[in-house]
Amino acid sequence: MSEFLLQNAQRLHQAGNLKEAARLYGEALKLNPRQFEALYALGYLHFQSAQFGEAERLIGEAVQVNPRSAEAHFIRGCALQRLNRNEDALDSFDRAVANKPDFVEALINRGAAHMALKHNAEALKDFDALIAVNPANAGAWNNRGCILQNMNRYEEALSCFEKASSLSPDFVAAFVNQAAALAALKRYEEAASAYEKVLGINPEMGYVRGNLLLYRLQCCDWRTLGKDRDRIAKDVRAGKRVIQPFIFVTLSDSLADQLQCARIAISHEWPPSPTPLWRGERYRHEKTRVAYISADFREHAVARLVAGLFEHHDKSRFETVAVSLVKDDGSEMRARIRGAFDRFIDAESKTDGEVAEQLRQMEIDVAVDLMGFTAGCRPGILSVRPAPVQANFLGYPGTMGASYVDYIVADRIVLPDEHRPYYTENVVTLPDTYQCNDSRRRISERTPSRADAGLPKRGFIFCCFNNCNKITPDIFDVWMRLLRAVEGSVLWLLESNQEATRNLRREAGERSVDGNRLIFAPRMELADHLARHRLADLFLDTLPYGAHTTTSDALWAGLPVLTCMGSTFAGRVAASLLHAADVTELITNSLGAYEALALNLARDESALKIIRTKLAANRDRKPLFDTARFTRHFESALTTMLERQHRGEPPAHFAVDPISS
Repeated sequence: MSEFLLQNAQRLHQAGNLKEAARLYGEALKLNPRQFEALYALGYLHFQSAQFGEAERLIGEAVQVNPRSAEAHFIRGCALQRLNRNEDALDSFDRAVANKPDFVEALINRGAAHMALKHNAEALKDFDALIAVNPANAGAWNNRGCILQNMNRYEEALSCFEKASSLSPDFVAAFVNQAAALAALKRYEEAASAYEKVLGINPEMGYVRGNLLLYRLQCCDWRTLGKDRDRIAKDVRAGKRVIQPFIFVTLSDSLADQLQCARIAISHEWPPSPTPLWRGERYRHEKTRVAYISADFREHAVARLVAGLFEHHDKSRFETVAVSLVKDDGSEMRARIRGAFDRFIDAESKTDGEVAEQLRQMEIDVAVDLMGFTAGCRPGILSVRPAPVQANFLGYPGTMGASYVDYIVADRIVLPDEHRPYYTENVVTLPDTYQCNDSRRRISERTPSRADAGLPKRGFIFCCFNNCNKITPDIFDVWMRLLRAVEGSVLWLLESNQEATRNLRREAGERSVDGNRLIFAPRMELADHLARHRLADLFLDTLPYGAHTTTSDALWAGLPVLTCMGSTFAGRVAASLLHAADVTELITNSLGAYEALALNLARDESALKIIRTKLAANRDRKPLFDTARFTRHFESALTTMLERQHRGEPPAHFAVDPISS
């Protein structure tokens, strides 16, 4: 009887009548609860219906009856993957491969599970084994490339992606990954070409247009910038997933559009969890437990700013935890930051869920995300609400658009009251500036000669050490007019890649300026880089995304920074820092005023000398580089956030009162 029921159920299953097939499988199991075929088939039916928990349970029973069924172990592993139980899935795939060594699908999925768990070496073995069985499998080559890319072996990864795309010319993922590998190798022009191929295959694929525009900006290719920027803004307003928020803030001057872009990313990539880890419990700790989450605890611009804050925390009142999303780079900065914390968690190999669960078990009071949407970010950690209070600070100049981020730490310049409607976070307004700085930043004693730096013996030196993707045609127009107006002057820029150098010199020529008047500074150790700032006369800021850490570097080295106040957070940071240094005469409110002041300072040596003297005097007595003062203000902000939560009050905007000098 059970065989008859099973045969009818299988026939209905194949015909797509899943409801009746499930009923008949159930009837067969009533007659024989250990019938392997019925258990496996009913489990597979539930898998097809996305009922992964029930599928895993039934097939788990099936493999107890017949542990030699490779297919059953495989489907169980697939169900476990869907349940984000990758460790358990690995066991099932191991059993599948043990029973059937050339089981291609099991090798693929086992490699994917290893990838999800960041077991790079093991994943690489799986895909090598798969390629040995089937060297024409484009997916295997692509995944092998992804693993190598995770291991920072970009040249090898690129070869894999090229192999995958040659085997499958319409394989979009291979071209996307190829572009990422090329970008990591700073071959931006080729990366843009790879994205152009993606657009030709799937013009509506998420983030493609934005990434293409980014790589064009990285090599200063502005030929279609206006058209591309307008189309992307239109797509963002239409709710399309066209550009990543951090790329968008480099070219958008609209707070409303930036908010929309952030909300799109959050809803698609990191939506709030329906089952948050923290559910209203009241913690009462002797010290406030603060966790800082970042992939930049290494030799990085953010680390250079924030190291002093960590060291100045009052350890009698605060217990500090670092959550590092990137492995140790062996740098002095990494060691310094590690030493500043009470506890340091290496989380690169942990999943978002594992990190969040650890924070919840530690009863963290305030989780501070130092990344926002910047490279290496993992908002998924905060999306499951591991802490009662969660804040966005420092790394990302804008809103995250996420309901689970309670606060953004800012100041009255970068985020004035009238901008609040464009932020989903409640605004914490610090009294001096939102940007912490490190008063231990070292500058080499030796200043190189102009000849050492490749600069002319004489002439005014305009300078901008921002990344070249921040340079836009509008600001470049101003710079070229300044070079034409100031005889013998040069523009000193940070070297990025050959394409950028070539394109910027070509753009200069098109504006009647000899391209050789653009001098490109090679990258070097920070202390030496800061020392060469002394050779420049005036730092020129960019728009709509201005200098952030770069402004602090210049002011610390004594180089005046001229800025034009932008309309978004990203374009107002230099103004904030100049206020905190009390050199507000270098802040302008239009490009016309910016150009006029730059020209006046280039022509009036005494006026520029007065500003330099003032800047030097203010460095050690104004708030900008007073790390201890900033830390007390920041601690006051953390305390107020937590006190509101303890009183049962919702997050709200508030300002921190300045401490007495």
